[in-house]
Amino acid sequence: MRPPVSKKFKVLFICIGNACRSQIAEGFARAYGSDVLDAFSAGLMPTVSIPSLTRKVMLEKNLPIDQQFPKGLELYQRAAFDVVINMSGQPIARGLQSVARNWVVFDPIGQGEGVFRQVRDQLENQVMLLVLELRSKAAKAQ
Repeated sequence: MRPPVSKKFKVLFICIGNACRSQIAEGFARAYGSDVLDAFSAGLMPTVSIPSLTRKVMLEKNLPIDQQFPKGLELYQRAAFDVVINMSGQPIARGLQSVARNWVVFDPIGQGEGVFRQVRDQLENQVMLLVLELRSKAAKAQ
């Protein structure tokens, strides 16, 4: 059992519609890194709902994301984040650029289940690496 960290890192995942990639990443971050981070997600042009394939491929990992919903980046204009993961391929707000990392992740919208699974698996690996990095930073800070 890990000792609780004194301060959790605030992490924001951004994609275009906040319907697939950023929702998947947020789901994994909440499941795997809740001891060291608080996860949020947003889209540059948020959709109305999360596609059923996004939900389905996360359920295959036993990680329901039923409580998550698409949100616009403007919701977090005044928030401070320690890490911002930009998967949109687009420039993001100036205030977020200083902590932004760009992840190249294919947008699965409009694709089949196989593509959604590939994106999910890629994001699971990348989120786990991020969680391990943040745990290491937290341990050094204690």
